[in-house]
Parts: sequence; C-alpha cells; structure tokens
Amino acid sequence: MEIIRAADTVVLTNVGVTSRQLLFPENSRSERITITRVMLAPGAKNPPHRHELSEQVWVVLRGAGHLLLEDGRREPLAEGDVARFEDNDLHGFENTGDSVFEYLSVTAPPINFRGAYAREWK
Repeated sequence: MEIIRAADTVVLTNVGVTSRQLLFPENSRSERITITRVMLAPGAKNPPHRHELSEQVWVVLRGAGHLLLEDGRREPLAEGDVARFEDNDLHGFENTGDSVFEYLSVTAPPINFRGAYAREWK
C-alpha cells in the first residue's frame, strides 16, 4: 500500500501547460500506471506526440478545446468526456476555450514525463 502525499508530487511545466505528477516513477513503486493532473491555460497547446509503448486515458475535469490527431484531424473534447489513446496513437491538445482546461491522465505502463516537459514545445 502507498499513500502519495501532496508534498511528494512533482509539478512539470512547459508553455502554458502544468502537469502535476500524482503517481509516477519518482514517487511510486507502481510498475503499472502513471497518473497526472494536467492544466492548460487558455490558448495553450500540448503539441501532438506519441507514447510508443503506453496506452493513455484522459478524463476531462473542466474546460473545452480540441484534440490534435493524426493527419491534422481535430476532435472537440470537453468536461465529462473521456479519451483513450492506444500505444503509439498521435495525440495532443489545444485549449481553444477562454478558461483553464483540466484533465486527469492515466498511462500504462508508466512513463516518467520529466524529459518531455524539459524539451522546447512549439
């Protein structure tokens, strides 16, 4: 059994995106999942990317915007929606709303996102 205290979570940021690592390889022994709470400021974008060997599920807590998908496809996503990405699915997000977009992300197997947030996003 583990309890991850708020003080033991890590916050990663990059260009209007804040990602609190609730449960990830640096604060948990879990070999099955990573859980993050992600917030995008109005107008912020998490550029399209892939997780080669991990599935990811997003549960939208508040806000609205557009998923950025393969072949330039855009899909609306809003509070209460759930999106699931299979291994290697191209996905990103743009907050096209006028308020913060927030979602919980569950990734399996786990990924340490520190490296992704350290890179320059465009």
